[in-house]
Amino acid sequence: MIRVLLVDDQPLIRSGFRALLDLEDDIQVVGEAGDGREGLALAAEHLPDIALVDIRMPVMDGVEVTRRIAADPALAGVHVVILTNYGLDEYVFDALRAGAAGFLVKDIVPEDFLHAVRVAARGDALLAPSITRRLIDRYVAEPFGPGPGPGLEELTNREREAVVLVARGLSNDEIADRMVITPMTAKTHVNRAMTKLRARDRAQLVVLAYELGLATPRAPGP
Repeated sequence: MIRVLLVDDQPLIRSGFRALLDLEDDIQVVGEAGDGREGLALAAEHLPDIALVDIRMPVMDGVEVTRRIAADPALAGVHVVILTNYGLDEYVFDALRAGAAGFLVKDIVPEDFLHAVRVAARGDALLAPSITRRLIDRYVAEPFGPGPGPGLEELTNREREAVVLVARGLSNDEIADRMVITPMTAKTHVNRAMTKLRARDRAQLVVLAYELGLATPRAPGP
């Protein structure tokens, strides 16, 4: 059972998402909050698998909620998925850097929304290739400064290759096809790289890949 917490200051948005989730046999909504502070308290109380958190809220915004959840060892199992009306704005990048597992635009179609919840719950790739493409474009326009990064020198060549493919938006199955290995081996390479780089999840691994220079943004096409 996937346990979900809804954190959004718009009751209509919360009720719409809840109506969709309540129809699924493998998903349970464990709580709702109308602001970030209440959401953080409910996350500590219920320990959901997924916290769907609005990026812009009163009292405490989604970036701060994400930062506090990511910093609390007791909430290590909570994957924050950011909800936004605004696409890839600066708030979304701040949330990814703070430890969000990914993000969804609120006009997402129901089937994709439910798929994203299940993907985030299992810790697989939530950032679709189209989203990753825009993420890369942002690095082309405004690259973050590279840093030494913990564990970078410990990565094997295969782990580095897997990280680059994650940064390009590939799933474990796609990575396996590209590297000519089994999906389980691909997942192992990715998980070991995440551990060595101290990445909370795949979304943070994408950010680190570009910050540390493991992946290089491609110049936009004509």
